[in-house]
Amino acid sequence: MSAVVYEVNLDVDASIAVEFRAWLDGHVREILALPGFTGAQVFEVLDPPACAGRMALCVHYALVDAAALEAYLREHAPRLRGDGQARFGGRFNSSRRVLRGLHGQRADATAGA
Repeated sequence: MSAVVYEVNLDVDASIAVEFRAWLDGHVREILALPGFTGAQVFEVLDPPACAGRMALCVHYALVDAAALEAYLREHAPRLRGDGQARFGGRFNSSRRVLRGLHGQRADATAGA
């Protein structure tokens, strides 16, 4: 079993940025309540910069394994994706990637001391 990161990249019309971010916070909490999800982190994309009038976000969802992601995609994703489309229509675009961790490293707190 290998941990999986489900990455969702969002390109949002700046005119709905505040409303979209508020909705996204609740959306992420709803997903984290599902089986197999262990955490999430929301990022504002700084580089490459978003196009004029746009905002770029990236969400990393951590899952216990690929089977948990497959269950999410089969059982929950259509409804949850549909909610965003119903609320915001064509005012945002999304793309997704799936990442599998190979190994992790942490900075040594005593390095350079």
